[in-house]
Amino acid sequence: MKKELLDKIKILLFWPVFGAVFWYMELVGAKEYHIVHCFLDDKIPFCEYFIIPYYFWFIFLYGMIIYGFFWDYTALKNYMKFTAITYTVTLIIYAIYPTAQDLRPQVFANNNFCTQIAKFAYSVDTNTNVCPSIHVLGSMAVYFAARKSKAFGSLSWRIVFCVITVLITLSTLFVKQHSAVDIILAILLGTAAYPFVYPIGKKITKEEKKEYSYL
Repeated sequence: MKKELLDKIKILLFWPVFGAVFWYMELVGAKEYHIVHCFLDDKIPFCEYFIIPYYFWFIFLYGMIIYGFFWDYTALKNYMKFTAITYTVTLIIYAIYPTAQDLRPQVFANNNFCTQIAKFAYSVDTNTNVCPSIHVLGSMAVYFAARKSKAFGSLSWRIVFCVITVLITLSTLFVKQHSAVDIILAILLGTAAYPFVYPIGKKITKEEKKEYSYL
């Protein structure tokens, strides 16, 4: 039991390491940023109400960590492995090919609570290091871990987590935090990383069937 606790703590150490590297890159900056943009970005309007699922992302991520830490170590391991792979690749991409976006509106049609939150998001988060989207990759990590977990593996729960993942993904576009290019590349990266965490065609053992009742 003590060993498992130490193992859980060890795998979670990825977060402070990632955070330190990411914010260092944000603060130091790059000599030149490549602007990410495509025609779809011009078709998508700003919608301040999507700031709600955008910020729900934090609850989504931390919720899976808490659930996995206390009740489902396998889900936690899968979640962290997927996150470590995709986020590390993302940092490498940011270092090699620094990106930025210029999609944020200068004038807002509505001046409401959600608009104020969106303005706050702009003030605390730079428009650099955007491609691929960490928001999308993190949401995919939660979804994949949930659908293979003990508590959330049923069809109904899979649908719930899928809907939340889609809403968070769309939110990055509608609050103008990401280009459609960032989303597409994040989905491609997450799809490529999936088999390294969840081997396709792997046979389910009798012990796993007992542990995961929905199988």
